[in-house]
Amino acid sequence: MKRFILVGALAALEVVGVGCGGKEGAAKKAAGAAGPAVSVVVAPVVQKTVPVYSEFTARTDANDTVEIRARVAAFLQSMHFQEGTAVKKGQPLFTLDKREFEASLQTAKAQLAKAEADLQSAREQSQVDTARANLEIAAAQLNKADQDVKRLKPLAEQQAVPQQDYDNALAQQQGARAQLEGQKAGLNTAKVNQTAQIGQASASVMSAKAQIQQAELNLEYCNIVSPIDGLIGTRQVAPGNLVGRGDATLLATVSNINPLRVFLSISEAEYLKLVAMKKAGRGPTGNSMEMIMADGNLFPHKGRFIVADRAVDLKTGTLSLIAEFPNPEHLLRPGQFGRVRLAAEVVENAILIPQKAVMEMQSAKVVYVVTADNKVQLRSLTLGDRVGQDYIVTEGLKAGERIVVDGILKVKPGATVAPMAAPVSTEKSEAKKGE
Repeated sequence: MKRFILVGALAALEVVGVGCGGKEGAAKKAAGAAGPAVSVVVAPVVQKTVPVYSEFTARTDANDTVEIRARVAAFLQSMHFQEGTAVKKGQPLFTLDKREFEASLQTAKAQLAKAEADLQSAREQSQVDTARANLEIAAAQLNKADQDVKRLKPLAEQQAVPQQDYDNALAQQQGARAQLEGQKAGLNTAKVNQTAQIGQASASVMSAKAQIQQAELNLEYCNIVSPIDGLIGTRQVAPGNLVGRGDATLLATVSNINPLRVFLSISEAEYLKLVAMKKAGRGPTGNSMEMIMADGNLFPHKGRFIVADRAVDLKTGTLSLIAEFPNPEHLLRPGQFGRVRLAAEVVENAILIPQKAVMEMQSAKVVYVVTADNKVQLRSLTLGDRVGQDYIVTEGLKAGERIVVDGILKVKPGATVAPMAAPVSTEKSEAKKGE
């Protein structure tokens, strides 16, 4: 009997021992399944005042572009620049063969000398003086004839002289009167001829001077210089070719790219928003425009707004704007594309989080929040504008909370994590990239 009681007690103790050992094993197994806390990189939620940028696709173009053309027909002798380099206003670019135009200039000068001599001769009074002298002689002859008639008339009436003498005196009087009228007409004709000759000679002088001016101009066209400061492109014609025959031959093109013009288009709503902000005194002023180049880097100089187009494009619903950027290093060239951004407004006390911390889950924006006891929570957010590499959070987070920015795929809600701060080098890299 005692044996049966002892066996039962041992059996009971064994059962109790087995039960206790099973609970400890389950706890150890559960602890082994959870494993160590996952290491993640966290960042604090930042609150600060930030500018909100608006970005627009932009195209660059030269401030001024001038086509260098041959304005006279001649052979291209030489070229005085290196293609693709900067040139100054007045710098020699091309030289044309001048010999034909130098000969034309000498001919024009000779014609001017002859015309001036003709004018001097026309201004002399020789013909008019001769006509005037002949008129005075005719007047004297008429006066003598009048006296003869006056003297012979009473004598003829008294038959003191032959009638024939009186008749001859009358004939001489009429001839002298006609001679006087003829000399008067001759004097008038001489005056008219002299005036015409002077006018013709003066016109010849003016024509010769114009020919000299044209010849000098053509000679000047043989020395082709840059009309502006700028960047010159490749040559279009090599020395030795005949240029300017028929059409003005294009030789090269010079573009002034400092400053450089940038063309961009904004929607009607964006335009009205900018106008409203400007009226409220919150719009962009001065050199506030930035350009992001095709390689993603920020252009080192800031630009300014120049002019807006007259009307909104009916086809695209956009308004064209022109900005101007300093370009002293000639880094930008006409025809490039990029993005222009400007601080459209300033958000006071904005809640900011990195973009890489945000996930999309069933069309909702979420982040992992690490609590004070290093537990992970899934938090739904309402996002605002983007600022560089950050988002503005309008709902869902408070300043100072910690969120997971690296190691997101290794955690899940409720898990315990070992938070680490983001490396300094990574922050600098991200900040630089956000520029």
